[in-house]
Amino acid sequence: MPRRPRTAVYVDGFNLYYGCVKGTPYRWLDINRLLQIVLPKNDITLIKYFTARVKPTPSDPDAPKRQSVYLKALKAHIPHLEIIEGRFLRVTTTVETSPGKFVRGQKSKEKGSDVNFAVHMLNDAWSNLYDIGVLVSNDTDLAEAMTLAQQHCGKTVGLMSPICKKGRRVSEHLRRLANFHKSIRNSALSRSQLPSPIPGTGLHKPKRWVSK
Repeated sequence: MPRRPRTAVYVDGFNLYYGCVKGTPYRWLDINRLLQIVLPKNDITLIKYFTARVKPTPSDPDAPKRQSVYLKALKAHIPHLEIIEGRFLRVTTTVETSPGKFVRGQKSKEKGSDVNFAVHMLNDAWSNLYDIGVLVSNDTDLAEAMTLAQQHCGKTVGLMSPICKKGRRVSEHLRRLANFHKSIRNSALSRSQLPSPIPGTGLHKPKRWVSK
């Protein structure tokens, strides 16, 4: 029986959240199970999850607590998953709401995750940690890393587009560069939920996620 290819998966946490699970019943997502469903012929040996710690807002002061529980659940339930954190900043900016009318407000901005993503993907390729690298992202800033892993390291690079909601489009640039492309469907998300509680821990799905 032929050996299944060693596959490393690099997950853009915010892309996945906003593209597929925000506002859905699927936020308690078992990423490893999702990958097994979408990539059944691959041996998933490494998962790297790139994110940043969110900050509380007046409308959602408990968001950091829910995120912290989820990240702990992922690490406890998926031994081969590593979490790499960037920074989450809130900056004051001016937005034009209508011609000639401007409003001052705050805008959230993630810093560092795309750089971390590219560096880890390339370093793992040079270190020969995988045969196939899969990007779960729609960020075109990762295009050069894909190309270098293919051309200089001889790796196969696939794309899993976290595009599950209407109005969002797959980056055609990334799709053209990828050796193969996979979609994430709601049916796969619904079959890929973590247990609650996580076995051997006191980690439960946040109550706010149970009812929504």
